[in-house]
Amino acid sequence: MSLDDDLVEALKGDWRTAELDEQDRAMLEYVEKLTKNPSSMWRDDTDALRAIGFDDTAVLQITLIASFFNYINRVADALGVGREEK
Repeated sequence: MSLDDDLVEALKGDWRTAELDEQDRAMLEYVEKLTKNPSSMWRDDTDALRAIGFDDTAVLQITLIASFFNYINRVADALGVGREEK
């Protein structure tokens, strides 16, 4: 959630071009990898988050929130939620 409309638009377009601090950028890299290729996740992925200041609770929260959204999106896709009938 942000009151910065420019940031919101940049994130909608491509988060890599948005002005983000080191932690936000690392978190989004982690979440993107978790979303697109979860079987490639290794300990070094969580270690990278810890190295820039996320504690174990934050790493767990990032992982759970991203995983929940991935799950809900897959359920919605499977059931056709939000799509018009063909």
